[in-house]
Amino acid sequence: MRFIDTHAHLVDPQLAPQVDDVLARARASGVIAVLAIGTDVTSSHHAMELAQRHPLVYAAVGIHPNECAAATDRDWASIIELTRQPRVVALGETGLDKHWDFTPFDRQQLWFQRHVELSNVTGLPLVIHMRDCEAEMLDFLAQCHSQQPLRGVMHSFTGSAAGATRFLHLGLFISFAGMVTYPKSIELRRVSIGIPEDRLLIETDAPYLSPHPYRGQRPNEPAQIVHTCRALAEARGSTAEALSETTTNNAMRLFGIHPISNPLSYPA
Repeated sequence: MRFIDTHAHLVDPQLAPQVDDVLARARASGVIAVLAIGTDVTSSHHAMELAQRHPLVYAAVGIHPNECAAATDRDWASIIELTRQPRVVALGETGLDKHWDFTPFDRQQLWFQRHVELSNVTGLPLVIHMRDCEAEMLDFLAQCHSQQPLRGVMHSFTGSAAGATRFLHLGLFISFAGMVTYPKSIELRRVSIGIPEDRLLIETDAPYLSPHPYRGQRPNEPAQIVHTCRALAEARGSTAEALSETTTNNAMRLFGIHPISNPLSYPA
């Protein structure tokens, strides 16, 4: 099997000191690419630098909704500059969040709009965060879609089946992380069944959301993506082999990447 982990915080302090070992374990597990996610200017720079020195890694750059309270116009200029760098293939993590109150919601919307507009200019897909605000997210993206087509993914999806259908109609992909493996996540697995094969992605959201049976035991990492793949395949009545190939092809199509098919052929 081969996998693309479409969302991992490789520059997080839990993973960064051991990132070479983390990526070696990913290669050994069949991971052929990892999208390293930025959440502010500093982590976006580090994700880009990691991608440029490691052939397994690509980068997403952007300002997380919980980080944009402190973001400045100078920060945004840096994000724009980063989009011109090699191996930067996406914008984000961006989006909206009503679970935490780190950033006023209107400011979150302003910064999310900036990412959407930059996506339209650059052609880079959006990596979209949504927490406790499905209705607001749908309204926001529907307004954006009325002006310009959207490209991107709803990352680590935990929304409703009806919401997923509307996000799909807006042209977005849906990605599932370790939560889909949890025994109590019955409804989330039901939601996953309704996602068309050509719009489905998988991710770890490492170092967060360790899948069952490793939940709470250690930081998550890209090598663990096999567990999410197996849980989704079982829910959908497929095989892990078939689902890994489908989601890998979808990720290559969305992010415009063409990694080496055999990860063990990458230099150590």
